[in-house]
Amino acid sequence: MGPNNRQSRREALAGRRKHWPPSAGGLSTRLAYARAETAGVALDPILSKVGLTRQQVKDPASRIKVHDQIRFLSLVADALSDDLFGFHLAQATDLREIGLFYYVLASSETLLEALQKAARYSSIVNEGISLRCIAGNAFGTSFHYVGVSRHIDQHQIEFWMTALVRICRQLTGLDVLPGRVRLIHRRVWNEELAAVFGDNVELGAAADDIRFPTRMKHAPVVSADLHLNKLLRSYCEEALSQKRRDRGSFRSQVVNAIVPLLPHGKVQAGEIARQLGVSQRTLARRLIAEEVSFSEVLENLRSDLANRYLADPELAISQIAWLLGYRDVGAFSHAFKRWTGKTPGQARSEHAH
Repeated sequence: MGPNNRQSRREALAGRRKHWPPSAGGLSTRLAYARAETAGVALDPILSKVGLTRQQVKDPASRIKVHDQIRFLSLVADALSDDLFGFHLAQATDLREIGLFYYVLASSETLLEALQKAARYSSIVNEGISLRCIAGNAFGTSFHYVGVSRHIDQHQIEFWMTALVRICRQLTGLDVLPGRVRLIHRRVWNEELAAVFGDNVELGAAADDIRFPTRMKHAPVVSADLHLNKLLRSYCEEALSQKRRDRGSFRSQVVNAIVPLLPHGKVQAGEIARQLGVSQRTLARRLIAEEVSFSEVLENLRSDLANRYLADPELAISQIAWLLGYRDVGAFSHAFKRWTGKTPGQARSEHAH
């Protein structure tokens, strides 16, 4: 067997490894469950759709798959007709319910130090979202999805972004207002969100991040406790050392790399491979190992996003075609009819009803 064949076999075997889906502590799931129960929502059908049980949700020690959490929040939001559901949950929760993660931030000396620890320990709370502290010429935090597709989420990311702004305010005792906020997903903006995130907000952005005024970098944390922080960090480090290192499916990484490039019509396998740091041949092999091709990933993603965008009456069909990387409405309409048997206009009418 030649070296190229051996390399191919190693890559194929690596691709066939069992990928552990990222899990979360489930705080937002449990908060959503409680909110829905109080509102009299029939929860059994929702739990059944997601594949969760009441026992799982009510057990604070039970980990919940991030994908399941995203779906559960979305279904409860629909049942409550609350397009700001994740945002409202984060506004109403006691931040101490986040647990060890919150207290290690609250005992830090400065806001910069707190956000650096948030970046290091975020996977303890949610393996599907990786935080990175921005501390150069700008100051803030960026959110990156790991092992789960970003485009399916709205309420979980809004929950954590809102919670982060609240944490920064609580830690410093100051009415901190972000200097800029970017969200990958599109939504209808309103004054409630502006009160927390400010007016400089970019929707449908290439990344999810929050930037704070640079002067806040060295703002002291009012509850700083050096000795407590040292103790809590030792617990966090222990929890971190016991976590799996698996990064989830390669397909989800490809999807998350594609989404920001769609509107620019630059989605080519070679460009996605470059962004992920692999060769185009390796990209194809790793996707084949997960029983899917690059063209299938792109087609399925476009179909999913098309249905989501058509549910938003503020987006014209011509805009949706551009967002999905089509040069004209005709090409989009032809593709959509192939996927669903309907025209985009017919699908939009169904959403309206």
